[in-house]
Amino acid sequence: MRLSTGEAYRRFTASPVARLATVSAAARPHLVPVVFAVVTEVIYTAVDSKPKTTTALRRLANIAANPAVTVLADRYDDDWSNLWWVRADGDARIAGAAEADLAKQRLAARYPAYRHQPPPGPVIAIDVERWSGWCADERSHRPG
Repeated sequence: MRLSTGEAYRRFTASPVARLATVSAAARPHLVPVVFAVVTEVIYTAVDSKPKTTTALRRLANIAANPAVTVLADRYDDDWSNLWWVRADGDARIAGAAEADLAKQRLAARYPAYRHQPPPGPVIAIDVERWSGWCADERSHRPG
């Protein structure tokens, strides 16, 4: 069943993790799991201090080359009547200093690990143009 925009937004914002899909200048897809905070119609995710193979992250290069992104949150359950997914489509950019500070505060409020070690890297801001979603059963369980 198709989810209303409001229900898609509600499920997305309640989900603890999502996947960020970017596309390179050479049209190669790249998908990474992210934690995030939503402020109205903007999704924020930051480059944190977890070990990475490089600081020149592919997602940042892809956004510079092609700002169109998709962020997907979903729920899997062995009882398929509980399945759902929500997709946010929009354009990504690197947040400026003041916006990044606000985003990091929102991220720290949502994720305890960020209270002790705020993300030191850039903040990606995604201006959502479209929320869409699907659920197997309108009575399906909510995020969690």
